[in-house]
Amino acid sequence: MLRPVAIHCLLSTLLCMWVLCNAQSPSGPPVIQLRLAGEKRKHYEGRVEVFYNGEWGTVCDDDFSITAAQVVCRELGFMNAESWSPSAKYGSGEGHIWLDNLHCTGGEKSLAECHSNGFGVSDCKHSEDVGVVCTQKRIPGFKFIQNQGLTVQVEDVRLRATYSQRKRIPITEGFLEVKYGGKWRQICNEEWTEKNSRVICGMYGFPGEKRFNARPYKLLASRRKKNFWGFSVNCTGNEADLSDCKIGREIKRKGNSTCEQGMPVVVSCVPGRAFAPSVSAGYRKAYRLEVGRILHQPLVRLRGGAMIGEGRVEVLKNGEWGTVCDDNWNIRAATVVCRELGFGSAKEALTGARLGQGIGPVHMNEVECSGFEKSLTECYFNRDAGCSHEEDAAVRCNIPAMGFNKRLRLNGGRNPYEGRVEVLAEKNGSMVWGTVCSDSWGTMEAMVVCRQLGLGFASHAFQETWYWQGDGSTDAVVMSGVRCSGTELTMDQCLHHGKHILCPKGGGRFAAGVSCTQTAPDLVLSAQAVEQTTYLEDRPMYALQCAHEEHCLSSSADKADPSSYRRLLRFSSQIHNNGQSDFRPRAAHHSWIWHECHRHYHSMEVFTHYDLLTLNGTKVAEGHKASFCLEDTHCDEGIQKRYECANFGAQGITVGCWDTYRHDIDCQWIDITDLKPGDYIFQVVINPNYEVAESDYTNNIMRCRSRYDGQRIWTYNCYIELEHNRQPS
Repeated sequence: MLRPVAIHCLLSTLLCMWVLCNAQSPSGPPVIQLRLAGEKRKHYEGRVEVFYNGEWGTVCDDDFSITAAQVVCRELGFMNAESWSPSAKYGSGEGHIWLDNLHCTGGEKSLAECHSNGFGVSDCKHSEDVGVVCTQKRIPGFKFIQNQGLTVQVEDVRLRATYSQRKRIPITEGFLEVKYGGKWRQICNEEWTEKNSRVICGMYGFPGEKRFNARPYKLLASRRKKNFWGFSVNCTGNEADLSDCKIGREIKRKGNSTCEQGMPVVVSCVPGRAFAPSVSAGYRKAYRLEVGRILHQPLVRLRGGAMIGEGRVEVLKNGEWGTVCDDNWNIRAATVVCRELGFGSAKEALTGARLGQGIGPVHMNEVECSGFEKSLTECYFNRDAGCSHEEDAAVRCNIPAMGFNKRLRLNGGRNPYEGRVEVLAEKNGSMVWGTVCSDSWGTMEAMVVCRQLGLGFASHAFQETWYWQGDGSTDAVVMSGVRCSGTELTMDQCLHHGKHILCPKGGGRFAAGVSCTQTAPDLVLSAQAVEQTTYLEDRPMYALQCAHEEHCLSSSADKADPSSYRRLLRFSSQIHNNGQSDFRPRAAHHSWIWHECHRHYHSMEVFTHYDLLTLNGTKVAEGHKASFCLEDTHCDEGIQKRYECANFGAQGITVGCWDTYRHDIDCQWIDITDLKPGDYIFQVVINPNYEVAESDYTNNIMRCRSRYDGQRIWTYNCYIELEHNRQPS
């Protein structure tokens, strides 16, 4: 089980013993450490801070250049720099301004090697602190452990399972080895602690460590040639990665006599629920305790992420889900969330609603965690949020290597994000690649494919793929009848026909296909707008001919006298796009349907469902709205409108904008002519047929309580139904 992790400090391996002897030349560059800090930033950008002489300080923007930024980014482990920013863009730092008038050639391995006025020699103020933006791609194997300037670089770290454990997925236990000097080496366990194991497990996607039977490992170790790494490791246990730990003392290497009092380190991890062989074997989430028993009600959840183990952080408080503000949000708090939910440590702590904006209250702000809490709700936080949803915090967690992407592939597409779906399946005793039947193939199935391959969200689901030239030898259908809920981790977890394939159309040109994308829209209806605009109108049948033609009236209207009246429950709907990309109709311009009566095109035949339900959920009246016009009615401040329906223009809803269907337009109603007086639930469902992929479908349903007395109607307690976490009262 491999993971590109490295342990790095500032000097090369060849100079390691020289550093240990503290024999640094007076003419050599001083040992420094860099970090990115500041406000409103991503993990690969920020104010440049330098650790020198025991203190953190900043760098002045005088004479700074993109070349200097490249040196900074490479020293921090990123491939390159994208840009740099003067004038304290990421906020003013504190302490010394260590470097001023920096001149780098670009070949330096450390910022300390660049020419400058000298450390601490500066005439700048902190309003001139420089910042950089690095490329997101990291240098392979570059991460580091540090201790008082001591530097040792290793190329990789792995858990090496024993032969009997290698076929298990995921691998949760094995010898811990580091690749050093081109060779894999063991670590002596004489000073190894459970805290070290906790960090290793977190890196590999597991929430915790556990004890193991050491006897077989001792036996194996005694039979193998010993090749130990020359250092011990010292973790506190709350680090997100081994690179955040420190190097312990040097181990004297004596061949087979090394580590005489111990044996090679073995790490054993507890898998989370989603990755455990059975539910009972998995790591338990933090659940709300009530009356001495555990309720299966998680306190924390992730929403809006494409992959398992990533998403916007949401917290349950007083029966209502809300978000977490990103003030002071860091990798330690993110790691508490990840472990709580059964994942490993956090890869990233995301700020600025990077994974979409939530709805409802902001429950937590200025979160501070030690890293050992069982739940985010145990961390210190400020209840007075004072934040908007533009500041919603999110996480990306380490997850175990499950090998999901080895059993599925896309073939024939123009790029790696699209193609015909091909599955590795057993046929006549051997494993062969084949296609998936496209009968009933839709957005939900495509979402699972994109997730399984690590390609993000589904953009489109295709039922014909003749235009993608695949390998003819893989045309045979090996999977049919696929029906997914959209939450599965793999296609195998979806309902399907199993070994009994049924696909009348066959594979080849009719094989299922997908295109994937890294971002997706997220539509949310304004419950407040609905509640404030509902009213009744009695309208004559002769004025409803176009609406009748578009099936916007109840079935009894088919036999109604033209002079009779229909009673309509009218309301406005205001639909916001809180996601990361624009909401666009699935159908292209040329395939939109023209409606002669209303004289407009429908880009989506069913965009919303409107229903009245009894209190036990039985439907008693219904309506629907086709998207004859999807446009940006209004946008948040600073966001430009992009979509306008006039003159057969492009349709859609921009991120940060909303489309308003006013109460006075046709079909913006429910026909309640035949409704009896009583109490009801008024329900609106957006994108009900999942025609367009979204990052979160759980917020597409709005419900209200309604009371009808035969003449008047009252609508109240409207809310967005987030997986039934609240009920109307």
